[in-house]
Amino acid sequence: MVNAHDLLWGMTPAHLPADAAAWAVEAVGTVVVRRAIVAPGLVAVGVRGRLREQRFAAELPIAAVQRRVVPEALRDVVSTRDLPALQALEQLRPVLAPLNWGITGSAGFELATGIEAMHAQSDLDLILRTPAPLDRNDARDLLATLDKAACTVDLQLQTPFGAVALREWAGPSRRVLLKTAGGAHLVIDPWQAVA
Repeated sequence: MVNAHDLLWGMTPAHLPADAAAWAVEAVGTVVVRRAIVAPGLVAVGVRGRLREQRFAAELPIAAVQRRVVPEALRDVVSTRDLPALQALEQLRPVLAPLNWGITGSAGFELATGIEAMHAQSDLDLILRTPAPLDRNDARDLLATLDKAACTVDLQLQTPFGAVALREWAGPSRRVLLKTAGGAHLVIDPWQAVA
């Protein structure tokens, strides 16, 4: 089973629609799993180009997947590049060590592939697996720690029903945005199934 933010190898230009942009055809080697409902036997993926605006939604037959890297597998991967996002990662590794977390976004992509995807202004995108509810006060404490890092850290709480931004869960709003395969929903409790 694949999950959002997993990186997959095995996509070829033949898996893309005929009208796909040239950059997408060149970039299909590694794709990221995205949240969307697709037909059985397929997985929703995103092709990532070198530029931030280069993102292409596609579908990949599960049978074509040759390799899968989950965000948690990247926790201990070290880069020789000196960027704020990587400095933040070094700062946060000991803090996050007891938790079930992983690296996503441009940092995860770069650490998994070796393709330079980060720049000096890149945020650090992380995911925290939270099968049980995270108390909102604990969320505020964690956010306060993340906000001391060398760059902006965007952490998603992955609940059994989707993902919610830590920053939002730690905030004052009663309802938060839960991202699911079926779309985004405003919910009071991200650990409850969306009706």
